[in-house]
Amino acid sequence: MVNTLAPNKYKYADSLSRSPWRIFAIGVVAALALVAILMVALMQAPVEEITTLIYWLSISSLGSLVVGYILYRSGLARSPSLSLTLVLTYGWAAIVILANVWIMSERMFFNDKHDLVLSGILLIFAAVIATTFGIFVAASVTDGLRQLARSAQQIAEGNLKARVSISGRDEVAMVGNTFNEMAAQLQQAAQEREELEKMRKDLIAWTSHDLRTPLTSIRAMIEALHDGVVDDPAMVQRYYGTIRSDIIALNNIIDDLFELAQLDAGGLSMEKAHHALGDLVSDTLEMFQALASKQGIVLQGEVAANLGLVWMCAPKIGRVLANLVGNALRYTPAGGTVQVTAVRQQDGVVVTVQDDGPGFNEADLTRVFEQFYRGEEARSRASGSGAGLGLAIARGVVLAHNGRIWAENAPDGGALVGFFLPG
Repeated sequence: MVNTLAPNKYKYADSLSRSPWRIFAIGVVAALALVAILMVALMQAPVEEITTLIYWLSISSLGSLVVGYILYRSGLARSPSLSLTLVLTYGWAAIVILANVWIMSERMFFNDKHDLVLSGILLIFAAVIATTFGIFVAASVTDGLRQLARSAQQIAEGNLKARVSISGRDEVAMVGNTFNEMAAQLQQAAQEREELEKMRKDLIAWTSHDLRTPLTSIRAMIEALHDGVVDDPAMVQRYYGTIRSDIIALNNIIDDLFELAQLDAGGLSMEKAHHALGDLVSDTLEMFQALASKQGIVLQGEVAANLGLVWMCAPKIGRVLANLVGNALRYTPAGGTVQVTAVRQQDGVVVTVQDDGPGFNEADLTRVFEQFYRGEEARSRASGSGAGLGLAIARGVVLAHNGRIWAENAPDGGALVGFFLPG
């Protein structure tokens, strides 16, 4: 997920980084103004003393700036350690403070050597404290950066679970949070790639099996007919019927693959108009009635009287119904029931297909609409569930109608698959 708040978070920091010398100039002017105000308010110093002090402070601050710039350009800017740079910066700042105050004290205020030495000792103490504090700050900042470096190295080595733990709200913490978001996105992308790779391998294995099985059967029967092994007219007709069924199954698999490819590419024709969804339900029930009777399954439907017309592509929604009912019959044992229900809601229509089969494995519920996903292998093979494309095609068609589709286990047993169409 893209962090849309990042521009606002970094706006203040970016404005500072673009104008560091302007900030320094403002700081010098503010410091000089504060000195003048304090001298007037606390010491009632004459204008001549204030002017002299401001003059010497301006010269010393500009001199400190020049020397600091030269040091930075000559070495600190190329320092291999941010921690060293920060410590040296604090040390230089302490030296600048010590030198400036010492010079000002000697020139303007203290005539007693004892007072001058005492003030120097106190300033040295303050400089050491300031430098120590600088080391502490440098360690705090660079610790977060070292964590970032270690985590980045772990990710580069393939550990996409690596994260940084940085507290606070400063720029380092912002970088740490952004780094964690990036790592999470990389991990998610890697998981998706692994799933796609697994699906690709499953596609090769499953389609190879589903194509090889009927082809092997067709080849064996054609060779038997060609070699005259089978000459009984009734048996020959039976062979021809089986060959025809296997060819139809192969054709259905190829059609499913082609239709799914069109759905993924957005090129599947969807000529929509107002159609009677109740008629599609009735046609589907009539289509599967003979198969249901052969398997000893009760196939029944219930269509609400107020279902009315629905804006849809009738052939494609008919395909969805056929896929759902076909799956339900495949998993329902003899003596079971498959119930198709269509009702109208305020914003559209809902169609559900419920069976008396074993239901879905809980681990499969979130994946039943994925391409080539068959779920529980034993159940799929035992029922001859094909290439695992029916529900994926149904999902693509329903989504193309701006609808939604879902699968769940019915409270009283069996599987329930339903879809919603707006309008």
